Amino acid sequence: MSDTIFSKIINREIDADIVHEDDQCLAFRDVNPQAPMHILVIPKKPIDMLANAEDGDQALLGHLMLTARRIAADEGYGDAFRLVMNNGEAVGQSVFHLHLHVLGGRDFAWPPG
Repeated sequence: MSDTIFSKIINREIDADIVHEDDQCLAFRDVNPQAPMHILVIPKKPIDMLANAEDGDQALLGHLMLTARRIAADEGYGDAFRLVMNNGEAVGQSVFHLHLHVLGGRDFAWPPG
């Protein structure tokens, strides 16, 4: 996988407003927020998109989801938040490093998009 803006954030080559870090992932505020809370949770392991994750990534993917839950709670939105993961350019993925959008603090329409 080529260098992405997210790998540069992980490597501290680009600044970000980091809200969480552990040995498996990093979470930071989106620079173009679409809701009062818009945080990105990214694995430190380079996976370009969910379609290319492997069976061995199951625990990591679960860790990302549980980390998103904790962050939403810490931000005051634990009872109402949305998780979004785009998979591919056709559905809006613009950075090819797997990431979860954690959104909260406003009403969301259904279906999304």
